[in-house]
Amino acid sequence: MSSLPKSDDLIFFVNGRKVIEKAANPEVNLLFYLRKNLHLTGTKYGCGGGGCGACTVMVSRFNPKTNKIRHYPATACLVPICSLHGAAVTTVEGVGSIKTRIHPVQERLAKCHGTQCGFCSPGMVMSIYTLLRNHPEPTPEQITEAIGGNLCRCTGYRTIVESGKTFCGASTVCQMKGSGKCCMDQEERSFENNQEKICTKLYNEDEFQPLDPTQEPIFPPELIRMAEAPNKRRLTFQGERTTWITPVTLDDALELKASFPEAPLIMGNTAEGPSMKFRDAFHPVLISPLGLPELHFVNTTDDGVTIGAGYSLAQLNDVLLSIVSDQPKEKTKTYRALLKHLRTLAGAQIRNMATLGGHVVSRPYFSDLNPILAAGNATINLTSKEGERQIPLNGPYLERLPEADLKSEEIVLSVSIPYSTQWHFVSGLRQAQRQENAFAIVNAGMSVKFEDGTNIIKELKMFYGSVGTTTVSASQTCKQLIGRPWDDHMLSDACRLVLDEIYIPPGAEGGMVAYRRALIISLLFKFYLKVRRGLKKMDPEKFPDIPEEFMSVLEDFPIETPQGLEMFQCVDPNQSPQDPIGRPIMHQSALKHATGEAVYVDDMPPFSQELFLAVVTSTRAHAKIISIDSSEALTLPGVVDVITAEDVPGDNNHQGEILYAQDEVICVGQIVCTVAADTYAHAREAAKKVKITYEDIEPRIITIEQALEHNSFLSAEKKIEKGDVDQAFKNVDQIIEGEVHVEGQEHFYMETQTVLAVPKVEDKEMVLYLGTQFPTRVQEFVAAALNIPRNRIACHMRRAGGAFGGKVTKPSLLGAISAVAAYKTGRPIRFILERRDDILITAGRHPLLGKYKVGFMNNGVIKAADVEYYTNGGCTPDESELVVEFIVLKSETAYNIPNFRCRGRPCKTNLPSNTAFRGFGFPQVSVVAETYITAVASECNLPPEEVKEINMYKRINKTAYKQTFNPEPLRRCWKECLEKSSFHARKLAAEEFNKRNYWKKRGLAVVPMKYSAGVPMAYYLQAAALVHIYLDGTVLVTHGGCELGQGLNTKMIQVASRELNIPESYIHLSETSTIVVPNASFTAGSMGADINGKAVQNACQILMTRLRPIIKKNPNGKWEDWITKAFQESISLSTTGYFKGYQTHMDWKKEEGEPFPYYIYGASCSEVEVDCLTGAHKLLRTDIFVDAAFSINPALDIGQIEGAFIQGMGLYTIEELKYSPEGVLYSRGPDEYKIPTVTEIPEEFYVTLLRSQNPIAIYSSKGLGEAGMFLGSSVLFAIKDAVTAARRERGLTKTFTLNSPATPELIRMTCVDQFTDMIPKDDPSTFTPWSIHVS
Repeated sequence: MSSLPKSDDLIFFVNGRKVIEKAANPEVNLLFYLRKNLHLTGTKYGCGGGGCGACTVMVSRFNPKTNKIRHYPATACLVPICSLHGAAVTTVEGVGSIKTRIHPVQERLAKCHGTQCGFCSPGMVMSIYTLLRNHPEPTPEQITEAIGGNLCRCTGYRTIVESGKTFCGASTVCQMKGSGKCCMDQEERSFENNQEKICTKLYNEDEFQPLDPTQEPIFPPELIRMAEAPNKRRLTFQGERTTWITPVTLDDALELKASFPEAPLIMGNTAEGPSMKFRDAFHPVLISPLGLPELHFVNTTDDGVTIGAGYSLAQLNDVLLSIVSDQPKEKTKTYRALLKHLRTLAGAQIRNMATLGGHVVSRPYFSDLNPILAAGNATINLTSKEGERQIPLNGPYLERLPEADLKSEEIVLSVSIPYSTQWHFVSGLRQAQRQENAFAIVNAGMSVKFEDGTNIIKELKMFYGSVGTTTVSASQTCKQLIGRPWDDHMLSDACRLVLDEIYIPPGAEGGMVAYRRALIISLLFKFYLKVRRGLKKMDPEKFPDIPEEFMSVLEDFPIETPQGLEMFQCVDPNQSPQDPIGRPIMHQSALKHATGEAVYVDDMPPFSQELFLAVVTSTRAHAKIISIDSSEALTLPGVVDVITAEDVPGDNNHQGEILYAQDEVICVGQIVCTVAADTYAHAREAAKKVKITYEDIEPRIITIEQALEHNSFLSAEKKIEKGDVDQAFKNVDQIIEGEVHVEGQEHFYMETQTVLAVPKVEDKEMVLYLGTQFPTRVQEFVAAALNIPRNRIACHMRRAGGAFGGKVTKPSLLGAISAVAAYKTGRPIRFILERRDDILITAGRHPLLGKYKVGFMNNGVIKAADVEYYTNGGCTPDESELVVEFIVLKSETAYNIPNFRCRGRPCKTNLPSNTAFRGFGFPQVSVVAETYITAVASECNLPPEEVKEINMYKRINKTAYKQTFNPEPLRRCWKECLEKSSFHARKLAAEEFNKRNYWKKRGLAVVPMKYSAGVPMAYYLQAAALVHIYLDGTVLVTHGGCELGQGLNTKMIQVASRELNIPESYIHLSETSTIVVPNASFTAGSMGADINGKAVQNACQILMTRLRPIIKKNPNGKWEDWITKAFQESISLSTTGYFKGYQTHMDWKKEEGEPFPYYIYGASCSEVEVDCLTGAHKLLRTDIFVDAAFSINPALDIGQIEGAFIQGMGLYTIEELKYSPEGVLYSRGPDEYKIPTVTEIPEEFYVTLLRSQNPIAIYSSKGLGEAGMFLGSSVLFAIKDAVTAARRERGLTKTFTLNSPATPELIRMTCVDQFTDMIPKDDPSTFTPWSIHVS
């Protein structure tokens, strides 16, 4: 290494300003550099692996060969700064700013209500902005494609897409259905007994500034001169441990590869980057031939096309598109197969970064492209100092056989992809957990050549991905089928042979073994049908067609741009224009979200002498700690201290919650110690060096079933009962029994848990800045841990980047851990959990096992139900007892069963403690209720919606716990939903579709909702506020609630504006703080606006009472005059407001009470289409009706409903947590845990807010933050309806249970057919499965 010269200067531009980095470190990525070196904090850390899009920036490069500038999106977390020499980077700050001028993209995202917590917004802005730089008038499809690599957990995406669609040529808001009428128009657009006007517009397009492409910043001329400079030289960047070398010519690169044969070539860094970050891969030398012109070319010949290895996958896509449009169809079969997979491969950012050469060399086992390239007879053109050679991109190469591989000194120059011929068919097939931006569960590239004019196989190739450690070739199967005609006999032999040849062991990594085996032959069957169809087209006389009912399965589900309509009550025309209540006001921070100027905790500038904290977590589920050896860690550079349980001055175990493991660990992921160091990189490296010795302890309890065996519970049973259940069972026609499993869910808030703890010099004071839903609890835990009074602990909370319940209890533990570290070191501590640690440590929604016994009459009337619920609570109490109380109280849902018994109990297991999550038990328990209602319908041979209606609450009644309520709004939501969604007509249409299609089925379901807001403890529903009026007439409002993205502060400004009768612009709301409003309750349970609104209202009314005599004397005066006069008369212009809270209560001994202040009613109808061969589903349409009473802000409320619905849909379909039998969580990032992307949301999405009265709440409103979550189950039951149709057609009429989540695996394996029957069954006693369900 000594032969390498010293570092060169790294030169690039950021937002038009030149950056010269004299000591560029190859291990530093652009995200870190932007945030820590340039202090541009608009670009956010979401996952660190390119999987969420939060850190999207635009990279621009000048190509001297074409004389063009290329703008493309990139995830900054994967871009090494050393790769940016000569590039221009644009971040969200460079697009626009509140201080100067906001850009139309930012303005429209904000005004279309496309931000909630705002953490993903800068990434969304950058994705759409980059698209507009390339296509100033994009199509709706381009908008959807542009944000396919960006995750959002709050909004449900529709509003984001809508903001992007405002840049499209034609208006695309409402589908006209060809009639010129709105698709949702009713005759008179009014609800019964209620002739008030309905509004459908949440924003005013006339306000938008136009997009003027001529006003965009120019590409820096200096970079053009640099790119055109004739005498470029090799660049070297020397880091602490690694050297980065950028060659300027191909010869130079070959020279380097010969000198450093083990050095990887870094192009897009999408393969090496994650392996260096997450798998600790290390390379002393990195060679980056990124800009070499010799790797960037396209050469078309009579035989096909040769594409340079340096082309990104997005550029490959463009090349293939142009060839496909020029050449006859029969020549481009391989290219079209590649294009289909390129559309869904990763997101736009990764497709623009990853290169063709990198992809074919790294050969990921899950590659979607390599199997197609191999099937299409592609060859790889290599070069080295020895000369050039070609190797086939074939089975031996993909299986990494030494004789077929690259030599270490060789570089891939290009890939040649030949044209297909007339009697040659090529296809790519795949199935993933979600349609876009997800690794395939199984994929395939297949091709067949026939003897000319016949269906006799001349050559056959089948390559499968994700079935082993490499892409696998079914070469033996193919060999045995040569010479056979392409018919059903060949197919059945092919299936048998390929299953024998490609063996997936029962305990294989990745699990889903039976499903993957089924996909191997299901995808083969799809290819068989496609080829049969192709032969028929070529010679209709000679070759028979495939059955008409098989046709639809040949088409993959299209990716449509979502559209819809939102309907809500218009504001009374007599209401003062200044009064904002009831209006769709934009989120008060929306513009700051969109410009990246909203400050989150990790965006705060560093404190002097600040240290970073990294965690060391347990690797065992239940074990004794024999020793902790931190000696090596302490010797590493920058390390200041290692903190353990011994260092906690006060309680290390407060209320059963343990800060640091002491003596024993009780779950994988429990924090054992933390390392404090001068940088996070140093802390993380040192954490890896801490050695912990364990001795396992029995029992290790992971699942609910194991907990029941060991009688392991966190609290006593809770029960409610009405009627005489046992007697009722004796007088029914039928009884059914069953059990339902609902798996857990990860919160996946975009901003991971973040704490800044700053010790003060005096009086042992400690100041914390954090994103939390419950600052009071953080204060309590920190005080207990440090053994100091609470009045010395100040917690500041400005905003959180999403929370969903995951920031109620967990920040108190992490806050205390940070405070202990700050106390011990005497220095400020910055503690930011990496995504993988966050998912592991903080856990999520409680998995649930529901057991039911239901007695009913043959007409569908349910007479008795006896249900038991068990949750997997994890290893400490957390909120598990309260969750079970809620489950029991909410268990009857919308149904009036006269004899009803429900029992519930949380299980204690060796998993990280599950916690609060939006809906708090209701989304799990309601699935069980809907399941047994659907089962009753099945047994009575009645439609589910009929049985639901028969058993639904109909008139003023009492719940099982004897609380009186009026279900009239429930009936109304149900009736409106059935009517306005055209449910019955569409159900008939779905039945028709199902008759005509064997392998694809449609299903519809409608679910009613009775959701209870609030909590049974009145003291948790109290709230306080502090309102100051300053002498210039401006107002400062502070309350105890937390802004999590739900728009709480926006609503509080609306309340103050109405009560003080002043414009919103006069009112400012800064932060929530334990110093200003003490003892505040949590912001959860849909109660934030209810209780804090009442407190703000109370404060404002007190102030107005004081001002009234002044106003009376001068009724025509201005607000400012009145305030001045009041001050002169010594009238206090500051007051606290207080709300005692709704007086809820529950007596568990008597099993009765009034635990909830009111109910939220709703109904949701969804229609899906299911591919029975793969288990894929497509959500075609959703209609939601929610009784909002009177919405304070329809834009915020509809945003909450849509976001919760999509989150619920994720829970019930694609979000799957995978644990090993030893209790290790596998799904710890966006690669393994799939939340919905824009492609999962309904193609048509209609949301209506209905009016009713709720006099108990402020302005007769309702808290709608959580209610929409359960409505996502309409998708689960629509899938069940479709699967039922498939099973019925295959002769399976028995009632079945579809557990949650209904993943592609579960859907496919429940649609039993001849292919699933071929799968060999493994004896469970002979192997250990890779993953298990914990419910």
